[in-house]
Amino acid sequence: MRCPRCAHPDDQVIDSRPSKSGDEIRRRRECVSCGFRFTTYERVELQLPVIVKRDGRREPFSRDKLRAGLRTACQKRPIASESVDKVVERIESDLATQGVQEISSRQIGDWVMGALRNIDEVAYLRFASVYLSFETLGEFVSEAARVQREAD
Repeated sequence: MRCPRCAHPDDQVIDSRPSKSGDEIRRRRECVSCGFRFTTYERVELQLPVIVKRDGRREPFSRDKLRAGLRTACQKRPIASESVDKVVERIESDLATQGVQEISSRQIGDWVMGALRNIDEVAYLRFASVYLSFETLGEFVSEAARVQREAD
């Protein structure tokens, strides 16, 4: 690992411990050249399927992209960031256990919709408005009414 300050290639591990979730290792490191301390995280690299987008493009699964989409939907809502991280971890785990080389973005979107539905109805509607490509206010109102009926 190169030092982020001086780019020296050698460092010493000062401390290692598992993260709170237990799926990564947190390491405190110190550059042997300049003494700068920094933190790295290690996680198992899973063999995840390629995501097939609606327009046919294929792209690798991005944990960060999924987390960003969830955080946008949950913005300014009383939702703990741990809840968002759990959804991302669950979806990533589901992808790893599928045993397929490709999966549609629609399937992942459906998983996200299901998870958000259980967490927060407003976040669900925010995500749904983009994911389901609502084109009119009527479509949005119809989905909101359906969510309300099912909640009652």
